[in-house]
Amino acid sequence: MWHEDRYRLIRGMLKVNGHVSVERIVAELDVSRETVRRDLVELEALGDIRRVHGGAVLVEEGEPPIDVRAETRVREKRAIARKVATLVEHGQTLFMDAGSTTSLIAEALSAHMGLTVITNSVDAARRLAGSGDAPGRNRVHLLGGEFGAAVGHTYGAACVAEISRFQPDLAILSPVGVDATTGATSFLGEEAEVARAMATHAKQVLVAADYAKIGVRSRIGYCTPKDIDVLVTNRRAGKAAGMAAVAKLVGSVELA
Repeated sequence: MWHEDRYRLIRGMLKVNGHVSVERIVAELDVSRETVRRDLVELEALGDIRRVHGGAVLVEEGEPPIDVRAETRVREKRAIARKVATLVEHGQTLFMDAGSTTSLIAEALSAHMGLTVITNSVDAARRLAGSGDAPGRNRVHLLGGEFGAAVGHTYGAACVAEISRFQPDLAILSPVGVDATTGATSFLGEEAEVARAMATHAKQVLVAADYAKIGVRSRIGYCTPKDIDVLVTNRRAGKAAGMAAVAKLVGSVELA
């Protein structure tokens, strides 16, 4: 069976079920696990799917739950987090939105000193603040507003209004996708509103997006390519459709 035929069948299975396991693809297509693994990697690079633990989900279904995202492309996200940490100076003031990538960035930034981080992510705030036995070395301001338990974030009019009080050095944002036409995009309006406000009020905008998000456009744009000062992504993004066009429009690209 040609790989394009396998891709078509895998896409069809996902459209019917929303999620499909590696084991089911192996059984349905009568191919090896290694072949399925390669196919899922390629489909993810094309922006058609997102790999999750044990299988895949369709991009069109929106973002997977936060606990699923937290287990997806962890190595790539950690590499991005380490790169972002090298671009942040001690003592800076930062915005950070909510997501699995920004949680890992918060963890990487916990070694910094004197940061003031304003975030709507409960997990990012927790990682930066440390614990009672080992308190963090940075100040953390958790934005108010409505609480979304599924993601562990705050949002809404009160959250956006509070963001406007600050003028930080840098906004660190992690979108669903980044393309050359719309820029950074989100699937949910409430997430896009928060990210847009952060991008508007920060002196510079850093977008952290792993290779599978490059060339991908979600439903709602919140930061145009020309307003992205730094895009941090993986080296593998060079193979992603749309990377060359994105790189021409953003301020600079840093590869992890």
